Amino acid sequence: MNRDDVTLAVKALQIGSKVRELREKHRYTLQDLATKTGLSKALLSQIENNKVVPPIATLLRLARALNVGLSYFFQDEVRGETVYVTRVSDRIRVDRRAHHREGEVDYVYEALETKKHDKHMEPFYVEFPCLETNEMVFTSHEGEEFVYLMEGKLEFRTADRVVHLNPGDCIYFDSSQGHSFRSLGNSPAKALVIVWNKNV
Repeated sequence: MNRDDVTLAVKALQIGSKVRELREKHRYTLQDLATKTGLSKALLSQIENNKVVPPIATLLRLARALNVGLSYFFQDEVRGETVYVTRVSDRIRVDRRAHHREGEVDYVYEALETKKHDKHMEPFYVEFPCLETNEMVFTSHEGEEFVYLMEGKLEFRTADRVVHLNPGDCIYFDSSQGHSFRSLGNSPAKALVIVWNKNV
């Protein structure tokens, strides 16, 4: 695969097509959706055309604006169940590109539950890359986040705080504040991340 191609997993998910379908269902223009999400029209167009791999924070904004659960972007809902099992073979890995673009992921993530749309928590497996401080991208979204570090050494930053986490350490924070992570080791830090968004 060409290094600049979107990953096959993202093509299979057709996240962009789902965003466009929902936008048209709500009769929103790109400008309407840009206003509702705070994302640029150019970025939304790239997402709809599957040219950009959207990070979790961007998907949360889109889900809120389009009135769906985050799981909608990963798989069709299984209705009428009270117990949902996700096998390791069911998980879809969303990788970063070799060359990062604005609005794209700077980490690797896998949604750990994709069948229930109206859930209150969104669990992810995330691999945070090794970055220089000036490469860190700060994101924010409504809600709260819990991170349990499984492997590596992870740095968490806000505008006024820096916290280092070792395996087994946890952090819980208000995700409406700008925040960013980076691995401090020679390989990605691996974590369980649970996101709660009251508006999804």
